[in-house]
Amino acid sequence: MLISSFFIWWYGDGWKQVVKSIKIRTMSISASFSVNSLIRTWFAPWKRIISYTGDGFDDKIKASLDNLFSRAVGFVVRSIVLLAALVTIIFVAVLSLIEIIVWPLLPALVPVSIILGIIL
Repeated sequence: MLISSFFIWWYGDGWKQVVKSIKIRTMSISASFSVNSLIRTWFAPWKRIISYTGDGFDDKIKASLDNLFSRAVGFVVRSIVLLAALVTIIFVAVLSLIEIIVWPLLPALVPVSIILGIIL
C-alpha cells in the first residue's frame, strides 16, 4: 500500500510540484535580477546622475555630454546585468529540463542499483 501510494504521488502530484518549483525558480531569478525594472530603465541615466544646464552655451554642451555619458554608462551596466540574468535563466532552464527528463526514471534506479550492487 505504501509503495503504491508513493508511485501515485511520484507520477501524479509529484510532477505538478516539480513543474511548479521550476516556475518559482525562474520567477525568483527574474525578481533577484530585477529584470522588469532593468528593462523599464534601460536607457535611464546611471544612478540618476544628471547635470543641469547653466546660462552659457558651453555649460549646456557640457551638461548634455555629461547626461549622454551617464545614460551610456547606465545602458552598459544594465545590459551586462540583463545578460547575466539571461545566462542564469538559460542555465536553470537546462537543469530543469534535465530534472524533468530524469524525474520518471528515478524510482527505477533504486532496484537497478541494488541489482548492480549484488552482481558487481
